[in-house]
Amino acid sequence: MPRIQGASIEEHHEKVWTDLAEALRQLLLERDYDSITMGHIATRAGLARNTLYNYARDKSGLVRALTQRASRPVVERVTAIAARSADPAAERMREIIEAVLDASTDQSMQLMFLPGSAPLVAEVPKGADNPFNAIVVEVENVVRDGIAQGEFRDIGDLQLVVELLSGAMRAGAERVGRDPAAFAATVAAAREIVLASLVRLPDPLDPAT
Repeated sequence: MPRIQGASIEEHHEKVWTDLAEALRQLLLERDYDSITMGHIATRAGLARNTLYNYARDKSGLVRALTQRASRPVVERVTAIAARSADPAAERMREIIEAVLDASTDQSMQLMFLPGSAPLVAEVPKGADNPFNAIVVEVENVVRDGIAQGEFRDIGDLQLVVELLSGAMRAGAERVGRDPAAFAATVAAAREIVLASLVRLPDPLDPAT
C-alpha cells in the first residue's frame, strides 16, 4: 500500500492533486501537450503509474479533474458576490474581477494559461459542462442588473460583450501567471478596461445623469 503523505487520507489526496498539477505544469514548459503521456506525469509527480490511474483513467480525464477542482472555489466565490443584489453592480464586478484573477494564481488554473496550452484547453468541456460556465452566467447576471439599475449602459448583445471581456480577463490571467508580482496592477487594469466598457457615462444634456 502506498505511503500516506499527510495527517489524513484527505490531506494525502490533496497533496497528490497538487503534485499532479505541478507535474503537468512543468511538463508543459518542456514539451508539447500531445507528447506528454500518463507515464511522464506519474514519474514527474513521484507516483507509480497504477496509482495515477486511481485519480484519472487518461490524460483527458486528468485535465478535466484538475480543472474542475481548481474552478470550484472561484465559482463559489463569484456566485456569492453576484448574489448580493442590493450592492451596486459595479462594486460586484470589481470584486469578481479580483476573484477570477486571484484564482489564476492556483497551479491547476495556471495550466490553462501557459504557452502552447491550446490543446490542453481543448480538453475542457464546452458549454454548460464547462466548469467555468457558471462564472460567465453570474457575470452576465451582474451586467444585466447594472443595465436594469441604470449603472451600465445598454450594451446590445450581452453574451457577445461578456465573451469579449473574457478575453481581457484571460490576458490578465496570463500576465499574472508570468509575473505574480504584477497581480495588483493587473487587477487595476482589468477593472478599468471592463468597467469602462460597461459603465453608463453621464449625459451632459440630461441633468438627471
